[in-house]
Amino acid sequence: MALTSIITVNYNQPGLTLDLLKSIAKNGRTNDLEVIVVDNASVVDNEKLFSDSYPGLIYIRSEVNLGFAGGNNLGIKQAKGEYILMVNNDTEIIAGFVEQLVAEMVANPKIGIVSPLILYYDDPRVVQYAGYTPINLITGRNRTLGQGTINKGLYVNASYQTAFCHGAAMMCRKNDIDLIGLMPEQYFLYYEELDWCEMFKRAGKLIWFSGKTHILHKESMSVGKDSATKTYFITRNRLLFMRRNTNWFSIAMFSTYYFLLAVPKQLITYLVKGRSDLIPSVVNALSWHFSHSKKHQTAIPVNLSISPLK
Repeated sequence: MALTSIITVNYNQPGLTLDLLKSIAKNGRTNDLEVIVVDNASVVDNEKLFSDSYPGLIYIRSEVNLGFAGGNNLGIKQAKGEYILMVNNDTEIIAGFVEQLVAEMVANPKIGIVSPLILYYDDPRVVQYAGYTPINLITGRNRTLGQGTINKGLYVNASYQTAFCHGAAMMCRKNDIDLIGLMPEQYFLYYEELDWCEMFKRAGKLIWFSGKTHILHKESMSVGKDSATKTYFITRNRLLFMRRNTNWFSIAMFSTYYFLLAVPKQLITYLVKGRSDLIPSVVNALSWHFSHSKKHQTAIPVNLSISPLK
């Protein structure tokens, strides 16, 4: 099998990263793998801890938090594999996982990015991701296929084109990245993999889902508490994605919906829930757009209090 570079980004979560490395050591064909851990300016430098856990590990430490895309891009630049597999550090792989994703790409050269079936670690019967629907050009939202359903074989062995990959696990070819470009870093957190998928689509590549293998994701099945950071980036990047990937008419339609309906509803919801502390994050997110052009390309490192993961 061709060399595959597995890249994961760590941000103050050494325990989760160690668990992932152990699952790769247990379930991966080590002779065909290059494993890269990118540390995104964690408080503690755990290079020795990670290297002891996975001999031959490539460890890259950034002195500033570059976000999800920036961290992965650091790893991609160092990667030597023909295939690049980016996985969240809060995931664990199963036996044959890498081989099956490579087999999908070999079988169909038109595939640009492939994501596997994603199941919840706490209850592997439950689906988190089995593909995405396209973005609604008016609301700027889409739907996750299979989310929350009990996996009774509906998605197992299924293989089909989908609108977007999932940032928790996605594989692509290094040659395609060299031609298409790295993951856009201006998002910092959320929406960057959706934008990257659009870049691959414009290059004539397919976005693919494979249920022939799966990964276990430790993300909670319940909706976590909103934070100022999450609110800021979700609000800002929803509009940024639309500005970068749609035409002027769609932007006008979306902006009308967003500013006259979605944002007021969001602010009222925060007031009703007693979360008025999140309102400044919404205001700051919208203000950002008045000082940045549609094709804004500069990513500003931010010191986050949460992990820049999916």
